[in-house]
Amino acid sequence: MKIAITSKGNTLESELDPRFGHCAFFTIYDKTSGGFEVIPNPYKGSEEQAGTLAVKFLKDKGVEKIVSGDFGLKVKPLLDSLLIQMIVIKKPNITISQIIALINH
Repeated sequence: MKIAITSKGNTLESELDPRFGHCAFFTIYDKTSGGFEVIPNPYKGSEEQAGTLAVKFLKDKGVEKIVSGDFGLKVKPLLDSLLIQMIVIKKPNITISQIIALINH
């Protein structure tokens, strides 16, 4: 199972980016293999549709869950229709490695 996590940076010690569509990076964690890849968000500078475009981008990467601090109003119905689970974490300064530890717990 692949899980995308919004990230402020490109390492596992980077913090969760609270913005979904305009986050800096997506860390895609493969829970099955334990591997991960960090991908720059190609839509972070988009003025419109950043969230919906990011959802389609992540769906094409095989993502089944997305972890972020917040999601836009247009994103939730799209995620629901694509059967992608939305996980909101409101904890400030949490790192990607800490989130992965929570996922694996």
